[in-house]
Amino acid sequence: QVQLVESGGGLVQAGGSLRLSCAASGRTFSTSAMGWFRQAPGKEREFVSGISWSGGVTNNADSVKGRFTISRDNAKNMVYLQMNSLKPEDTAVYYCAAAPFVGAFTVIYSEAPYAYWGQGTQVTVSS
Repeated sequence: QVQLVESGGGLVQAGGSLRLSCAASGRTFSTSAMGWFRQAPGKEREFVSGISWSGGVTNNADSVKGRFTISRDNAKNMVYLQMNSLKPEDTAVYYCAAAPFVGAFTVIYSEAPYAYWGQGTQVTVSS
């Protein structure tokens, strides 16, 4: 199993930056693809960014490309989401998720393969 705890959310003005962190525990973390999803009020949860367990492959949703960067440190069991040039439409609860037993260079975009989820951290961007 993998347990996930997000941190780093908060209130920021438009154009500002935040870095979200996801602390993972469990033996399968280092071979799990990781992802960040978000859910805004009244909307469905959506994919934001993903990274392979090797760390060599990443991908972002079109809405955040050029602004958000995902990274991981397998030695520290951590995943990060650096968010720059934040916009009010980035306001949401952000979730970290783990998809175990996938290929080393696989990025997962859909929710179903993610077996483990954190509780989420609120990000609010004011205009």
